[in-house]
Amino acid sequence: MQRIVASDFETTATPPALGEDELHLWLFERPPGLSPRAMSALAHAELGRLLGAYAGNTEPPALARDTHGKPFALDGGHPHFNLSHGGERIALAFARRHAVGVDVETAHRRAAPLDLATRFFAGDEARALSGIDDAEALHAAFVDLWTCKEAVLKALGRGLAFGLDRLRFELDRDGPRALAEIAAEAGHVSDWHVARFDAGGAHAGAVAWRGDALRVRAFRAGARL
Repeated sequence: MQRIVASDFETTATPPALGEDELHLWLFERPPGLSPRAMSALAHAELGRLLGAYAGNTEPPALARDTHGKPFALDGGHPHFNLSHGGERIALAFARRHAVGVDVETAHRRAAPLDLATRFFAGDEARALSGIDDAEALHAAFVDLWTCKEAVLKALGRGLAFGLDRLRFELDRDGPRALAEIAAEAGHVSDWHVARFDAGGAHAGAVAWRGDALRVRAFRAGARL
């Protein structure tokens, strides 16, 4: 599985041309004192700004939602996209010909990760997590796995309603290593690509897509108010 580390992020506010063989990942930090509601508004403002820029427009496009609730641009010329915000981070992903999914989560400790894994994850995943003795390492592995699963489900367009247990990742000491199984209706495992990214500041993230291999370019920009 590809890993995108902090040094891979380019610093810019203006998106370069998005090639058909590329996926662009954007990461923003929450400005100090911003409320959760304002954070959500900022995420959608940045989404509109970048969608407009990728289409060569100054105005954001009108958006609609499909039958499963995934948003898309109504008019042509705009790339596929996905958005996530969690903790102090906003993540956005764009691709020309591929549906994409992205998830970013705070890595601050939550209660009972093994209970959640047993309830929602595949049995092999829960058993692998149960073998991690260190509480901090267990929590980090749980969050990494969650982001990988949610990114795939968002790229699929079904979200959590599809079932977190209907796809399984292989895990090692560093967390999720590869997608090992997925329900037949979601295609073959070999069709899927997942990249984990370093979101910094005790956050974890992952981006996923189905289809051809793409070059992932990562960008970090100061959030705009």
